[in-house]
Amino acid sequence: QVQLVESGGGLVQAGGSLRLSCAAFGRTFSDYNMGWFRQAPGKEREFVAGISWSGGTTYYADSVKGRFTISKDNAKNTGYLQMNSLKPEDTAVYYCAADRLWRRLRVSPLRLDYQYFGQGAQVTVSS
Repeated sequence: QVQLVESGGGLVQAGGSLRLSCAAFGRTFSDYNMGWFRQAPGKEREFVAGISWSGGTTYYADSVKGRFTISKDNAKNTGYLQMNSLKPEDTAVYYCAADRLWRRLRVSPLRLDYQYFGQGAQVTVSS
């Protein structure tokens, strides 16, 4: 069993920054890809960013490319999502996720490829 715990959400003005953290418990964090998803009210949960098990490969949704940066610290079993130049349309609950496959070769944007999700962190961007 894997437990993921997000932190770092909050309220910020448009143009501001936030950093989300995701602490992982119960599995070798360094052997699995990690992703971030988000869900706005009335919308489907969507992929935001993903990073390979080694941290060497990243993949972003077009909507956040150039503004968000995903990273992971395997020694601390923690992943991060640095969010800059935030926009009101970034308002959502953000979830970190752990891949179901050991050392998957490609970073997947598909929700079904992630087995575990955290409880979510609210991010609200005011205009």
